[in-house]
Amino acid sequence: MATIRSVIRGIGAHVPAKVMTNEDLAKIVDTNDDWIVERTGIRQRHIAAEDETTADLGAAAARKALVRSGIDPTEIDLIIVATATPDRTFPSTAVRIQHMLGITRGCAFDVQAVCSGFIYAMVCADNFLKAGQSRRALVIGAETFSRILDWEDRSTCVLFGDGAGAVVLEAQPQLGDRSDRGIIASRLRSDGRFEDLLYVDGGPGSTKTVGHLRMNGREVFRHAVQKISGVIEETLLAAGYAADEINLFVPHQANKRILDGIARKLDVPPDRIVITLDKHGNTSAASIPLALNYAFEQRRVHEGDLVLLEAMGGGFTWGALLVRW
Repeated sequence: MATIRSVIRGIGAHVPAKVMTNEDLAKIVDTNDDWIVERTGIRQRHIAAEDETTADLGAAAARKALVRSGIDPTEIDLIIVATATPDRTFPSTAVRIQHMLGITRGCAFDVQAVCSGFIYAMVCADNFLKAGQSRRALVIGAETFSRILDWEDRSTCVLFGDGAGAVVLEAQPQLGDRSDRGIIASRLRSDGRFEDLLYVDGGPGSTKTVGHLRMNGREVFRHAVQKISGVIEETLLAAGYAADEINLFVPHQANKRILDGIARKLDVPPDRIVITLDKHGNTSAASIPLALNYAFEQRRVHEGDLVLLEAMGGGFTWGALLVRW
């Protein structure tokens, strides 16, 4: 039966020019390159300049995605930005990017699900497109996490970086069978009981401050492998595919040990997993589109490939999405 799918037409990414290596971090906090690499897999991260905002990064990534899609910005009628580090409490970062791109039609808004934000935003856009409320969407993950880090806390400041990635989605008719391109299936989950394991200790409604990121790394790791593996299995079951049929796994880039644990649990070969942790660190909602763009530029993803995206973030929130390129 014919159906409408949200097809990826273009992808783009952008990172700040400033690179902070593990050696640079060792000058400001008690750590070293060997310690960071062994525990996380991270070697460097990009840090936004003082005058560089989340919207700046997101707009730059969006422009690249639009060029690759061949779609004019004026044809976009939906913009969803996944971010936990918005430029302002309001208006949304999405409407700021909308203005930067010269778009005056449709709607734009932010989604906040921390590291799972890009998955949440993709699912939201997919539902808009399938319902016929929009035709073409920009989905952006953009973060300036360096602004909410405690640079004296070596357990967290070594993990995160800044950046943005974007995709252009277009509603297209498909046959409704296994040849369909676009988003095939997705699953989203959350459980607020685990809020205190990964959070920011501030906010306008509580402390009237921005606050800093706080994390219980050991507990986050324990939950991540179990929850992510479970939601991947649910998504594959809903789509009617097995793990060994997936051409490329694009996980949230949080920690190399988490990625290894999930790969072992699902028996995924290392050559099918995209890893950019060493280059970008954890960029929260920007992590997946940055990794997906890297895979695209390295020619690791081809038309017709089945690509699995997954993430878990503070809240906890987690989810997975299967798309045919």
